[in-house]
Amino acid sequence: MKLDAIDLRILEAVQRDGRITKLALAEEVGLSPTPCWMRLRKLEKAGIVSGYHARVAVRRVAPVASVMMEVTLGNHRQVDFDRFERAVTAIPEIVACWSVGGGVDYIVKIMASNIDAYQRLVDDLLDREIGIARYFTYIVTKTVKEETVLPVSVLLSQESVSDS
Repeated sequence: MKLDAIDLRILEAVQRDGRITKLALAEEVGLSPTPCWMRLRKLEKAGIVSGYHARVAVRRVAPVASVMMEVTLGNHRQVDFDRFERAVTAIPEIVACWSVGGGVDYIVKIMASNIDAYQRLVDDLLDREIGIARYFTYIVTKTVKEETVLPVSVLLSQESVSDS
């Protein structure tokens, strides 16, 4: 789907405020409400807008340990990747998992109540024999930047520059 400048403004606005009213969105992007709403629905149907979420300041609710973990599997057949990915998607404390190129196979982000809970989770993963050959743990001591708003217009302008 080809996006124009208005679509980009809509995406940026709903990322900043998923609860924005139809009228406020229309005013912000410079359209009347009905065409603006139709564009938003089109973006949703195309899967470009995939959901609306609240950003929760979890540390205000309970203590939490944020942990990044590098994982290398022992074997690299598709069945090994599939087994590992099925296991991690079923664990709520694993809030993100990226398959990566380079020296490791996955980077995993884990939110646990404390370091002991994290270690119990890792022990459970190892007991399941899901193919983990090696892992390295990185405890997050301070979040410097964690954006949920994606720089869509910046990314698209870089794409058009690289296509030239």
